[in-house]
Amino acid sequence: MPRLDPTILLADLDPEQLDAVRATSGPVVIHAGAGSGKTRVISRRTAYAIATEVVPADQVLVVTFTDKAATEMVARLRSLGLPGVTARTFHAHALSQLRHFWPAGHDGAPLPDLLDSKLPIISRLARQLPGHYRFTPSKDLADEIEWAKARRIAPAAYEREALAAHREPPIPADLFVRIFIDYERAKARANRIDFDDLLVETVMLLETNADAAATVRARKSWFSVDEYQDTNPLQQRLLELWLGDRDDLCVVGDEDQTIYTFTGATSDYLTAFTARHPGAREVTLSRNYRSSPEILALANRLLASEGRRKQLVATMPAGQAPSIRRYADGEAELAAIVASIRGLIGDSGGAGAIRTGMTQPAEIAILVRINAQIPPIEAALTKARIPFRVRGQRFFERQEVRDALRILKKLPETATGPLLAHLVEERLITEMGYLEGDDSGGPAARERTASLALVIELAQAAVTVDPTIEPAGLLADFAARAAAEAEGSADGVNLLTYHRAKGLEWDAVFLPQLEEGTLPIRQANTEHEIAEERRLLYVGLTRARRHLELSWADKRDARRRPSRFLAALEGRASVPGRVTVLPGAPMNAGSVRRARDEDSPLMNALVEWRLTSARSDGVPAYVIAPDSLLIEIAAQRPTTIPALRRMKGMGPSRLARYGAEIIEITTTVR
Repeated sequence: MPRLDPTILLADLDPEQLDAVRATSGPVVIHAGAGSGKTRVISRRTAYAIATEVVPADQVLVVTFTDKAATEMVARLRSLGLPGVTARTFHAHALSQLRHFWPAGHDGAPLPDLLDSKLPIISRLARQLPGHYRFTPSKDLADEIEWAKARRIAPAAYEREALAAHREPPIPADLFVRIFIDYERAKARANRIDFDDLLVETVMLLETNADAAATVRARKSWFSVDEYQDTNPLQQRLLELWLGDRDDLCVVGDEDQTIYTFTGATSDYLTAFTARHPGAREVTLSRNYRSSPEILALANRLLASEGRRKQLVATMPAGQAPSIRRYADGEAELAAIVASIRGLIGDSGGAGAIRTGMTQPAEIAILVRINAQIPPIEAALTKARIPFRVRGQRFFERQEVRDALRILKKLPETATGPLLAHLVEERLITEMGYLEGDDSGGPAARERTASLALVIELAQAAVTVDPTIEPAGLLADFAARAAAEAEGSADGVNLLTYHRAKGLEWDAVFLPQLEEGTLPIRQANTEHEIAEERRLLYVGLTRARRHLELSWADKRDARRRPSRFLAALEGRASVPGRVTVLPGAPMNAGSVRRARDEDSPLMNALVEWRLTSARSDGVPAYVIAPDSLLIEIAAQRPTTIPALRRMKGMGPSRLARYGAEIIEITTTVR
């Protein structure tokens, strides 16, 4: 193969990118801001090191966060004339090593087969949990096992370590430990391992087998790790074992895009890299090649509101100012988004045709915090005949939604109208453990609650449209919605969560429902959790190239308050930039403070009362009162039983059991 000309690899790089590409030896940390050409830098730096004979191609390992990223990296390097470079995820590289070394340490037996998913085993175990805990989503339990394994925490040590980490498990710790133990036993009986075990077993192998460690280190000597801000402790330990006493390591990441800490990821390894590697070369890529200056000004404001000094530098031409829009309700918000999309794609609303020269639907995205927010958007786009596609799991494919529809098939045919809507809610309560406003459990539990709430809402909407509707008609309505969702066009408007949007970009991005309780999500209470929610919004802002609309509504199922993050974005921070705010009165810092009455002494007293009552009654805290109810009580401060009765989620039994205690708190705590 002809020798690669290194000078070609340095062409069309900005000064910071050039510094990063030329830093081919020793420990290097690259802080790569959103849209700064990170993938180009990683591939060029790798190629430059090989072209300048710093390292042979077969000694290189580029570690990526996903298999898709690994495939793309291999393709980039091949296009540069380097077909022999290895790019893999931590798990893929560990698997290759385990397959090689496992038989020698296990009497010649091959590596056990890999589980496709933890969920089938965990689902079976979860059904044996007592009481309402049997409804706990298997994904939350699987995620908690993943978190424990990422820290090499054995079941016996889980309760102690979770307490020390201020970790709240999806079910009581003693019950979770039982699930954890039974899961490990079930795997062993089936002679299977899971994806977490790939890293656990490889770390154990390299820590205990010096010959294996030496062999592994002889094969790869030059490392580059992408998305380093999402590394967990187990991955970090494996990386250290691959390195040994060498220091040819380059890590690339952006602490402002750390959005997976709930899985065990931490940006600490990125931010403390120079402390752990004295003399390391540090490069910051701050020039953004994606977004307009106006969009970047908004993103920079959000960082500045957290006290961050890092700023993205615009390189693209000036464009339209982003807008923050306030609407009377969710329907008005959706109607405005549809109208805006029609304007972008050149659809007059008639035949649904798209004129050339306009923004293509595939270059538009609507981002949401959780999947349950997507179906109303689907319905609005379907009605407007605007093509769309759901990226990620579709609503009607979710397990809890499929289970709910199976239950609804058993409803008596004589149930019609309001009775039908009532039976839908009743069956989901009795057979699926649905509790309105339940904020307990992990992310999957909250998604499950939101999904079931939407099933009930859709049933109620169908009854409103047709007061004589029967179960068969309701199921037909759901089937039509599911068919429209499944028919999604690959060339349509993208509907996805903030988490799935990371690493992607579009010409136009819409960020609706920017309200307290949604973003930041209601369960985010600590400073650390709020910071992660802010980073999610930052990821959303930096996905847009030219057009960006943020919005919130005064009312949905209840009164809403604007997200606390919007005050900084309106220009209260001392960072230049234009934002258009329409329609309605602009917010100010005072209005956002009033929206946070839940931070008051009254809220603290209510939370303490709930905890004490839960312990006394031997039930989970949300059974006493969900977070949404406590927040509403703190905001409205009812001082009489009739006023308390009007609170959504109070209910007659909760009022009879706890009403007097709550009123005592609201009238005495100031």
